[in-house]
Amino acid sequence: MTLDLTVAFNAQRAHLLGIAYRMLGEMAAAEDVVQEAWLRWQRAAGQDIQNPRAWLSAVTVRLALDALRSVRRRRESYVGPWLPEPIRPDDLRAFTADTPAAHAELASDLSLALLHVLERLSPEERAALILHDAFDCAYDEIAATLGKSEPACRKLVSRARERVKADRPRYAVTDEQHNTLLMRFAQASTAGDAEALTPLLAPDAIVYTDGGGRVKAALKPIYGADKSTRFIVGLTRRYYSDTLAQAEVIELNGHLGLVIRAGGAVLAALTIDTDGHRVKTIYIIRNPEKLARLTATLPDLPTDRTDC
Repeated sequence: MTLDLTVAFNAQRAHLLGIAYRMLGEMAAAEDVVQEAWLRWQRAAGQDIQNPRAWLSAVTVRLALDALRSVRRRRESYVGPWLPEPIRPDDLRAFTADTPAAHAELASDLSLALLHVLERLSPEERAALILHDAFDCAYDEIAATLGKSEPACRKLVSRARERVKADRPRYAVTDEQHNTLLMRFAQASTAGDAEALTPLLAPDAIVYTDGGGRVKAALKPIYGADKSTRFIVGLTRRYYSDTLAQAEVIELNGHLGLVIRAGGAVLAALTIDTDGHRVKTIYIIRNPEKLARLTATLPDLPTDRTDC
C-alpha cells in the first residue's frame, strides 16, 4: 500500500458513506460497508484504475446491495415497524455538506421520512434511484454498477420515483414552517395537552414507532389524528411518570427533532413530516440499539433542565 492509495480513498470516504447510509439506513452498517470497500481498494493496488471515485462508488453500491439483501430478510421478521437510525449533525457533516444550500439538499436526501419510504423499494430500485437522484450518476454509470442495461436502469429509476412519489407526496415546506410546527408539537406533546395537540395533526396523520421488540412500542402504524393524539399523550404520561425524564429539541437527519432522555440514556427520538401546516407523519424510534449513538454523543443535560 502506498500513501497515494490512502489519500485517494480518504478523498472519497464521505461520498461512500453517504451512499451506504442511504442504502442501509444505519450508520454502523454503512461504516462496515465503507471499511470493506477500503479493504478491496487495498487489494486492488497495482490495477490500472482511471477513476477512483467511480471504482469505489461501484464497489460500495455492490457491497451495500449485498448487505441490504441480507438485512431485508431480518427486517421482514422485525417486531413492529422498522425505522432508520437517526443521525446527529456531526454524522451529517461526514457526508460533506459544506454550504447552507448543500446542507439543506443533504437534509432532504437523508430525512427519516424519505429513508423510510426507500425501505419499500427493491434493493436494485433503491440503488438506482439513489445513484441517479442523489449523486447525479448517468444511466451508463448506473448500468455498469448494477450490471444491467441502460433501459433496465431507466425503468428502475422511473418505477422507484413513482413509488416514492405515491408513498410520500412532496410539499413546499420551508425550514421555518417545519421548525415552528415542530416546536408547537413538542410543547403540546410533552405537556400531554390533547386539546393543543390534535389540531396540529392532519386528519390522516400516521404514527410509526420502532421498538424492535426490545422496548414497548406499537406493533402497527397508528392512523388518524384522534388515535395518534391518544397514543402520544399516553407515551408522555409513561415517560414523565419518571420525574427525571427530560425533552430536548435537537437536529436529527438535518431537521429539528425531539429526544426524550432519562438517566443519561436516550429513551426515544422523534421526527415529523409535515405539509407546512399540520403534521402528516410522526416517526418515533425507541429501539435502544438505534439510540445508542445518540446516547453516546449527546452532552449530559443538567438535572434541572427542560427544553420543552
